[in-house]
Amino acid sequence: MNIGIVCYPTFGGSGVVATELGKALAKKGHKVHFISYSQPVRLDYFSENIFYHEVAVSNYPLFDYQPYELVLASKLVDVALYENLDLLHVHYAIPHASAAYMAKQILASKGKKVPFITTLHGTDITLVGKDASFEPVITFAISQSDAITSVSESLKQDTYKHFGVRKPIHVIPNFICIEDYDKIYEKNHPEETAKHKHFYAPNGEKILMHISNFRKVKRIEDVIRIFDQVRKKIPAKLLLIGDGPERTHIERLCRELNTCDDVKLLGKVVNPEEHLLLADLFLLPSETESFGLAALEAMASHVPVVSSNTGGIPEVNVHGVSGYLSNVGDVDDMAKNALLILKDEKTLNQFKTQAYQQALKFDIHNILPMYEALYDAVAGIKHVEKSS
Repeated sequence: MNIGIVCYPTFGGSGVVATELGKALAKKGHKVHFISYSQPVRLDYFSENIFYHEVAVSNYPLFDYQPYELVLASKLVDVALYENLDLLHVHYAIPHASAAYMAKQILASKGKKVPFITTLHGTDITLVGKDASFEPVITFAISQSDAITSVSESLKQDTYKHFGVRKPIHVIPNFICIEDYDKIYEKNHPEETAKHKHFYAPNGEKILMHISNFRKVKRIEDVIRIFDQVRKKIPAKLLLIGDGPERTHIERLCRELNTCDDVKLLGKVVNPEEHLLLADLFLLPSETESFGLAALEAMASHVPVVSSNTGGIPEVNVHGVSGYLSNVGDVDDMAKNALLILKDEKTLNQFKTQAYQQALKFDIHNILPMYEALYDAVAGIKHVEKSS
């Protein structure tokens, strides 16, 4: 099949998932055309079945804001015609779904049928999409999709609740390539990992970790407060990976709590998998998560998770198995749960094993056939009427 994938090229989860999906499809022999305004950060190796098409926005002085949606639609038409695409798969509704709809209509006027699938990833629905200035267009564009997928049951229900979407939404969860994590885990043998852990925890302290874009919704201050309680009970260090608008607030909080010597901010890391090997516990106290990809990546690295119980996280992190769940903002309960996991090596190792076993359910080999089946259905008929 000849597939066009539209995504944001940045560090966000939607771009990562879209890129990894395209790479997996290419390995199976599909031709995959990535269409974005710059090369996706995870698109870092050569494959004979992968192609990249850049969307170049002009600097015409008439516009205060460059019309990316229009240029993207034109690019989709061009790629679909000259690369003979079978379908378009757009990740993140805004503005990709509306651009795909416009491209579909233009292509139909030229006698070419190219259906499109929209995958909803989270903030396109739960945050941006609920903005009154976007809602009518987004509702229409999603509804005009030939098929709709969401990354969790929670996000599916949010979409039905907040938008006038009546079409079936297929839940196809986010995924990881467990083979990649296994290779990293095996390459970094215990002695090598111990050496790196010693750099951050020279006295054998437990290492807690958090990875995000440091937005308010991630509740990074809760991460610091959870860690502060944990370190008062057991020797511990905290590694923070990422950057964003909340960084200055958490730096100030660290100074207030006198945790600066025990908290290390490592900045943005393109591939954090090797850093995850150093962690004993992953913290994800978010206000909301459509899925919780960061938690899944931690679990694939044999790291249990203490998280909030919001959105799609409970579909990934199983309470008492791969970690623990608490109500949003309940720092005391999260700290208590962290200490339950870290209290002794036997318990910690049990949770590490269980976290990895839970992650296996989301391996790409289990998820990819769901997308392929949907592609076949959409390419073969006008609309998919049965919900998965």
